[in-house]
Amino acid sequence: MDTTNALGAYLRARRDLVRPEDVGLIAGGRRRVPGLRREELAMLAGISSDYYLRLEQGRDQHPSAQILDALAKALRLDAAATAHLHRLAQPRARRSPRARAERVPTGIAQLIDQLPMPAYVYGRYMDVLAANALARALSPNFRPGRNVLRQVFLDPGDRELHLDWERATAGVVGGLRAAAGADPEDPRLAALVGELSIRSDRFRTLWARADVGHRRDGTSHMLHPMVGELLLRREKLDIPGADGQQLIVYHAEPGSDSAQALALLGSIAATEEREAAAADEDVVRGTPQATISDPRDGGPAELTP
Repeated sequence: MDTTNALGAYLRARRDLVRPEDVGLIAGGRRRVPGLRREELAMLAGISSDYYLRLEQGRDQHPSAQILDALAKALRLDAAATAHLHRLAQPRARRSPRARAERVPTGIAQLIDQLPMPAYVYGRYMDVLAANALARALSPNFRPGRNVLRQVFLDPGDRELHLDWERATAGVVGGLRAAAGADPEDPRLAALVGELSIRSDRFRTLWARADVGHRRDGTSHMLHPMVGELLLRREKLDIPGADGQQLIVYHAEPGSDSAQALALLGSIAATEEREAAAADEDVVRGTPQATISDPRDGGPAELTP
């Protein structure tokens, strides 16, 4: 991930995705690039080839809004990708390299525990920060401390859970790309992108496409090992004032097979929570546990309280 020239890297990636015939040009002859040539994009945007070269090479990283809009139109960017392009061109004050702690607002943490549906919160790097019992039962990768990106690309179990894995991976990478636009020089983000680019061919391919954005709603098709197939709606909500944190909630169509399966999973999760709480209480109280006497003490082995 190029953090010193994020604007130029993004322009190159998007230029590679546009075929000449898509914008009314004739490809003609052999081409050394998969998409538009620099001079072709410059012509479509109404700027000089030399100036566009300066943008890609990072010699000018703050073009005007008018030039950015012209480039976005020439590259056929949607609204999310255009906004991302503008963010990359905005001057930024240097930030301290020290990692910032992410804490879920108390009210949000209390809210998700009371929701009768799977819900969790992740931060700007897609680290899970909080999750209710039903979310943890839906996937062990929704437990606090896990990273959604790492799990979806590197955990074979996550691929087995998501029947729509390819669509799910495209969505999370688009969301990460949008987050990168807010601070492309973030060292933690650069490290995460570098790690996944090395360890996952799928991530590397998606990241190179430079798609931006993640739908606020959608569907997730899952095959759960305990309750079977689930077709769930997914809602994603920004948490105001929480620096990139988002609340993700899953719910099923009322009366559907998925709703019944989700209710069964909730019952299983509640039982496991009660059993775990009871076990913890026994440990705190110091309840004696059954032991086996040693027959070498002069008698047969037996259970003693």
